[in-house]
Amino acid sequence: MAGASNETQRVRYVNANWSPGSSGDAGFDVLVVTEDGERTSLPVPADEMTALVALTQAAGVLLWDPVNRALICANLVGEWIKPSWSAGDDRA
Repeated sequence: MAGASNETQRVRYVNANWSPGSSGDAGFDVLVVTEDGERTSLPVPADEMTALVALTQAAGVLLWDPVNRALICANLVGEWIKPSWSAGDDRA
């Protein structure tokens, strides 16, 4: 994937916990778990959560790049990454 680091992993699970906040700082704590079992917690503001949920529901392949701290949704149109892709596969 262009721009992704060699540490990029396929996402296995995404969970979210709501944090109501006290002074307009409400948001979600999102847990991203990759195929190697690595867990990353991300704060997501409430107004950005709709877009994140839409990406998790898309037919694409979710990838997490821990080096760039980027959630990548591949294959939105076409098939750049095989659905069975794993971090152990050739990345060329």
